[in-house]
Formats: sequence, C-alpha cells, structure tokens
Amino acid sequence: MSISRIFGGLLLAVLCSYSTGNCESRNAVVVGWVERVIIQPGDMVMSAKVDTGAVSCSLHSVDVQEFVKDGAQWVRFRLKDESGREVVMERPLVGMRKIKRHFGKFQLRPVVHLTICLGPLKKEVDVNLVDRTGFEYPLLIGRNFMDSDILVDPSAKYTVEPSCGGQKP
Repeated sequence: MSISRIFGGLLLAVLCSYSTGNCESRNAVVVGWVERVIIQPGDMVMSAKVDTGAVSCSLHSVDVQEFVKDGAQWVRFRLKDESGREVVMERPLVGMRKIKRHFGKFQLRPVVHLTICLGPLKKEVDVNLVDRTGFEYPLLIGRNFMDSDILVDPSAKYTVEPSCGGQKP
C-alpha cells in the first residue's frame, strides 16, 4: 500500500470525524477521483472523473439534436462506451442550463435525466450534454450526484465496481 493511499485514508477519517455527521452513520461510499460507472438506459460502461468542484454531471455526447415527440421537447445524442460500443439515445429535454466552463466563459447546454450507477449507488440525475473531446474522461460526476452519499479519496482510482441492482459490467 502506498504512502499516499495511507495518508488519503487518514485524511478521510479526519474529515469524517469533523464533518456534520459521522461517515459511517451516513453510509457514505468512499470512491476514487476516477471510477467506472454504468449509464442507463443503454447500460453504457465508462470511466468518470468524480469532481467535487463541478456542480452537475456532464456527459460527452455528439450529434446532439433537439426535436419534438408527442408534443414535448426531446433530445437525441450519440454515446460511445469504453468498449467502443456506440448507441443513439433519445431522452426528454429537462431544460437548458448555463454552465460555467473551466476558462470562465458560460455555455448553454441541454439537460436530460439519466441513471448513473457508481459502486453500490444508483441515482437518476440531471446530466448536461457536451462535446468533451480533448478531455480524458467522457463523464464528469458533479455534486448533484454525490450529495452526502460519497466521499472522494483523491489518492485513489477505480476503487469500486458499478452495480445497477446486481448488474455489473
């Protein structure tokens, strides 16, 4: 076990004891700063950066097109998982959200509901769609997914396997 892993664990223990509640009583899951997730529908498996600085989840998607279905606004987009499998998804459009980019400018992005499985957690959350070409990880997990259910160990990667109701990649 590396020194950074040991100190990372000690740091988490200290943070838990000084936080608003005991981590064990909250059943917080400790995850690394990069983890594999499953996105549903489609059972897409991909790596995600768990980013405590991001407010919301952002997903790499291309060919994003808005359209009307049964009188409601929908969005169609393409995703590719880590095995290279590509799917076209259609989801109701939740809305458009103004997202602050890392260099300070704002961008208007479409938002959809998707289910994300990270370790034992399975949550439906708002996810904004954006072309993340040039970024190492296709999905950014933001605080809207984490809530009080996750603690991030910044010294660790790939510590939990995603399970969507017993389904594993």
